Amino acid sequence: MKILAGVDEVGRGSLVGPVYAAAVILNKSINKKSLKDSKILTKDKREVLDKYIKKNSIWAIGQASTKEIEKINILHASLLAMKRAILKLNKKPSLVLIDGNKLPNLKNYKLQYVIKGDQKIPSISAASIIAKVSRDKFIKKLSKQFNNYGWDTNSGYGTKEHLRAIKKFGITKHHRKTFSPISSFLKVSRVTTQHLVAKKKINTN
Repeated sequence: MKILAGVDEVGRGSLVGPVYAAAVILNKSINKKSLKDSKILTKDKREVLDKYIKKNSIWAIGQASTKEIEKINILHASLLAMKRAILKLNKKPSLVLIDGNKLPNLKNYKLQYVIKGDQKIPSISAASIIAKVSRDKFIKKLSKQFNNYGWDTNSGYGTKEHLRAIKKFGITKHHRKTFSPISSFLKVSRVTTQHLVAKKKINTN
């Protein structure tokens, strides 16, 4: 029997935290018409579907950390998160359909990418929903520790509110330091620090 898994990631464009991916093998009984790309669903609808999907599928979540994103770049980190999600499934799929146009490096698995797969393939839509809800919950927890940045509503994306907060309160350990405009803020900060150090040396001589 053919076992089909769908895979999608979320959080590539965020300025904060890990990128998440989900892999989902849907049960035959699931209502596939209810599954849509997570980006076009409301938060409440996503959370309802998240519970429904988890009860009616085999699923797994994979992540790549902020440090991994900074080290290997967001594309490779996204593929790494996908790979981890696939490997965590407790049943090996005979075919894995992956949203986008790139494939993770995974031996002994049959992989196929599908451009805009989250809009076409129910199992990929399901993966996008689970990944989105899981990541949003994680970022919301972080926002309780760093409550000046509005992460509970912007999920770490570069909204005007978030960028203003970065300018006012600085960069946290969870910000992706290789991402623009974070990298620009860091560059300005380093230049300012160097200028102040040089000025201090001149004044003490």
